[in-house]
Amino acid sequence: MTPSTSPPVTPVPAIQPATEPPPPELLPREWRLRLDPLLLLATLGLVGCSLLAISVSTTDDVPGDPRYYVIRQGIFAAFGLVVMYGLSRLDYSLLRRLTYPIYGVMLVFILSVFPIGSVVNGSRSWIELPWISIQPSEFGKLLLIVALAGFVVERMRRFDRQTTAGVMLLGLLPVMLVMLQPDLGTAIVYVVATVAVLFIAGAPFRHFAALGGLAGLAIALTLVALPAVGVSVLKPYQVDRLTSFMEPGGDPSDAGYQQAQSKIAIGSGEKTGRGVDNATQTGLDFLPEHHTDFIFAVIGETYGFAGCALVLSLYALLVWRGLHILTTAKNLYGALIAGGVTVMILFQVFVNVGMTIGIMPITGIPAPLLSYGGSSLLVTLMAVGLLQSVHAQARETAARKGRAPLF
Repeated sequence: MTPSTSPPVTPVPAIQPATEPPPPELLPREWRLRLDPLLLLATLGLVGCSLLAISVSTTDDVPGDPRYYVIRQGIFAAFGLVVMYGLSRLDYSLLRRLTYPIYGVMLVFILSVFPIGSVVNGSRSWIELPWISIQPSEFGKLLLIVALAGFVVERMRRFDRQTTAGVMLLGLLPVMLVMLQPDLGTAIVYVVATVAVLFIAGAPFRHFAALGGLAGLAIALTLVALPAVGVSVLKPYQVDRLTSFMEPGGDPSDAGYQQAQSKIAIGSGEKTGRGVDNATQTGLDFLPEHHTDFIFAVIGETYGFAGCALVLSLYALLVWRGLHILTTAKNLYGALIAGGVTVMILFQVFVNVGMTIGIMPITGIPAPLLSYGGSSLLVTLMAVGLLQSVHAQARETAARKGRAPLF
């Protein structure tokens, strides 16, 4: 009797853990880049428009060095883009563990201008270093959003009046410090960012109604009641800037001059602009702060409606991608960061463009990624880097769950 032969045993492959990501060949190409291509396109487009506008508007600003401002802006842009990509590779959720240290660093950074800061345009907001000047309050915008997002997430299980009050107190403390510099425009951005975090977190409507009433009372006290008894919260030039946009022709030699010249520049550009050689408002220095606060007017005069439409379209693309990333974030912390950053950028665009066409007061708020300024450019690129990080983490989570790739 011949012994029976058993069939060969096929080895069973080892079971892979459920949390292990899929093989690299199954991941979409955009995930390997970890960048949202449309958000990157908008960012690079605005940086390019900034370099072009600064180049044509500052040719005669520094005698013997016509490329002074554009070269410096280009250096900041290159460094900022490297930092942006580095942040996109970071898991933003790690920042949640550093909520209070980040908030403390923000306060120390803002306070540092009082003993060692230098005064520029009437505001002690800058720290002079050997090669550059930095504006700590600009970095505080992003640090505040990250800190408030972590604070809110810790208290989401009980979102009551105490939580709303705590968020507002954390937001108003740096506001008061920035107001003491004084820097009204940046302080307003802090307030808007704080309210944006509350709104995205789902604070009850009655809380916003109460905050609106308190804001109205504060404005009435600041502009009417306190000055009537001899207590001035705002500097006289700040009050003039806040009110001159309602009647710019009433004081054309002072507060209304800037907006009057800005509207002339934008209006003279018509459809396609006057070109670099014929842009007299910019070239003859009638337009003040033409490379910082009023750079949008430079684009309007030089490149007309077409140039303005291009810039606004790039801003719209950036904001759309920011809102999209908000809705696809893997957790509430990412949604709060994405929403706070997006609202911060949108508000600055609205105010800056609005003041160049006379529908918003002059508050010194720069156009993100467009105005000259290393601190503003670097902070905005860092904010975009965090948006890219939220996007990348959302794509990773979707890929691990076997869902269709996000776009």
